Amino acid sequence: MNGVTVVIMAKECVAGRVKTRLHPPFSLEDAALIAEAALDDTVAAVRGIDARRVLCVQGTLPAVEGFEQIPQSEGGLDERIADVLDRLDGPVLLIGMDTPQIDAELLDIVVHRWPFGVGAWFGPASDGGFWLLGLRDRLVGGMPRGDLVRGVPMSENRTGAVQRARLVDAGLSVADLPMLTDIDDIDSLRAVAAELDGSSAVARLLDDRGLLRGGAR
Repeated sequence: MNGVTVVIMAKECVAGRVKTRLHPPFSLEDAALIAEAALDDTVAAVRGIDARRVLCVQGTLPAVEGFEQIPQSEGGLDERIADVLDRLDGPVLLIGMDTPQIDAELLDIVVHRWPFGVGAWFGPASDGGFWLLGLRDRLVGGMPRGDLVRGVPMSENRTGAVQRARLVDAGLSVADLPMLTDIDDIDSLRAVAAELDGSSAVARLLDDRGLLRGGAR
């Protein structure tokens, strides 16, 4: 291992508590299954990376081979992200569970070829948020790196812009990754499904249950 920790911000997939914007047209139960499948795909992408792998969980998840589990703190998403960034030592790459199309090879390159002088990685999302945040140093300008996230307005179309500006304003050199689409609603689900192949848990679920007309691919 090279000292990098990859963190997945994960959530217990309970009907009525996850992916509620998929209801309608889907039932709350199917929306929860989609969330669970997206998490499974994210875990599969990260599992092969030679790094410390951590699930930071809101709620309860079964043990996942190859991953440590730590609980998310209380508070808004900005506070929960900030907390885990401050709790871990060394470089951290933090990703969500809503982008099952993530490229495992790209993540592996990011982990193992973190360029000298790059203080942060940033993966923008098409809805204006971000799907990945990476920070090399635990302290930035003498302050805990979590302070770069605390107070950033989450789940807004300006979230990503505000977060990236925070990194730049702190004097960090930022390396950008390709923009991805989070699964939030039926339109974004269709867009993500078009990028998945038959190995994807989300694609198999959509096909098996006939949740998208014409299948997932």
